[in-house]
Amino acid sequence: MKRMLVALILLVLGSASTLLAQGPPAPPLTEKEVIDLLKSKQPHQQSAQVIAQRGVDFELTPDIEKKLRKAKAEDPFIAVIKQAGPSERAARATSGGGSAVAPEEGREIQAIESELDPDRAIQLVNAFEQKYPNSSMLTWAYTFAANAYQQKGDIQHVVDYGEKSLKLKNDNLLSLLIMASILPQPQMLKGGDADKEQKLNQAEAYANQALKLIDGLTKQGAETDEALQKRKAQLGREPHAALGMIHLQRSSLSLAGPDKDELAKAEQEYQLAVTLGDRPNAQDYFRLGEARSLLQKWDSAIEAFNKAAELGQGTVIKTYADQRIEEINKKKAQTPAKP
Repeated sequence: MKRMLVALILLVLGSASTLLAQGPPAPPLTEKEVIDLLKSKQPHQQSAQVIAQRGVDFELTPDIEKKLRKAKAEDPFIAVIKQAGPSERAARATSGGGSAVAPEEGREIQAIESELDPDRAIQLVNAFEQKYPNSSMLTWAYTFAANAYQQKGDIQHVVDYGEKSLKLKNDNLLSLLIMASILPQPQMLKGGDADKEQKLNQAEAYANQALKLIDGLTKQGAETDEALQKRKAQLGREPHAALGMIHLQRSSLSLAGPDKDELAKAEQEYQLAVTLGDRPNAQDYFRLGEARSLLQKWDSAIEAFNKAAELGQGTVIKTYADQRIEEINKKKAQTPAKP
């Protein structure tokens, strides 16, 4: 299964005006951007938070301070600007108080993030790696490479770059989500049972770590409490779907036939995945239908497959879902439905 993570990236990273601890920073603000912030309707306190997060690409000189005060900047705002300048940020990085990122690094990471062509994105990642081998942003470059390879259907390179990313930053949320969703896919489980179980255990660890990180996310800029909870729910869908696949795959490892306990766990996780957020995934509904079908919950399985067909209009998922519904209707006449 090939998942596109563009929408997921936007959920994790937020808008260009905010910096989330789990995401790569936008480049430092220019003098003009700071003045535009001051002149906007956004409260100066919120603008100061943005500046503290992103930094500025200039030092505070008397002339610049005069311009800022003319734009209604008061003493606390001026102090934030001073601390956000290149020299102060570099000093904090040297003393362990932060990680300095050159403006050009931020711009190149943003270029990789926004590149729609996967081959071109991979080229940009390779160039970034050669140019900045010690960059703190390299973990995110590898994340975007994994995403590009996922678009190409090259799952082994997805895993390779996901592992490289997590080796540099083991709490990289996007890479955790990618790895949790890729490892339990059928294409990755072609070895013996021991190898399969190892991959499933690793995927489960990644998914659970991702859920902990999502639970600990904080508001971005002017984000409301309601919007934060909505973003958490939307992000939470991915690890729960991964856990659903993990339990679904484990259910098939039993020598005595499908493991009912694992199937019940898969059903629970997929039910969470399709109810979290406001954009359920047709694939998750299809897998939910599979779990229920194996549990011989015929009516609820048909309900899930119908939803998968509805959301998967124009794709092979609708074709497969319709086939599964037809199969179940034949079985219903032969096997009593379970409550």
